[in-house]
Amino acid sequence: MKTRIKLTFPQDLIREPVIFEMAKKYDIMPNIRRAKITASIGEIILELDGEEQNVQQGIEHLRQQGINIELIEGDILE
Repeated sequence: MKTRIKLTFPQDLIREPVIFEMAKKYDIMPNIRRAKITASIGEIILELDGEEQNVQQGIEHLRQQGINIELIEGDILE
């Protein structure tokens, strides 16, 4: 299952390896499609590939850490 999401990180999580930890814990292959990181906020367009249950658990894991998640439909190349 491939899912595209937009992550919006709060300032306190910008320097944390949350994508790596989620990918390792839930056996998900992340593909960063676009990123914009500043000192106060981080935004990443991410494609996740893995078993449906693992992807859903990974997304929930990120939400529980305080990361805002939006599902993305369609083409993400801009």
